[in-house]
Amino acid sequence: MSKSYKEITARISKNAANLARENAPVMQGFRQLSTSAIADGVLSMKQKEFIALAIGVAQRCDGCIGFHVKKLIELGATREEIVEVLGVNVYMGGGPALMYVAEALHAYDEFKSA
Repeated sequence: MSKSYKEITARISKNAANLARENAPVMQGFRQLSTSAIADGVLSMKQKEFIALAIGVAQRCDGCIGFHVKKLIELGATREEIVEVLGVNVYMGGGPALMYVAEALHAYDEFKSA
């Protein structure tokens, strides 16, 4: 059975919305941190999203992979750019990283086909 990153991100979004209703200060703080950290600066938002994707792969976080691949597609990232970034993941993380690099490419293909 293959993972569906569309389903993973939809489920997380729904559950995060529930958390936002039940613990608004935590989610407001997270959103503010996210917005501030990823905003264009010396590095572009796209560059920061590549970094976030690489960390998500290294941490083996399906949700992170899904959300950051989706955002990278919105920002115009090409498959070639993502493949190059993921190559650094394999270099730094070896075999375990390779398993999640393959998942990130699956997420790209799934979101891109939409």
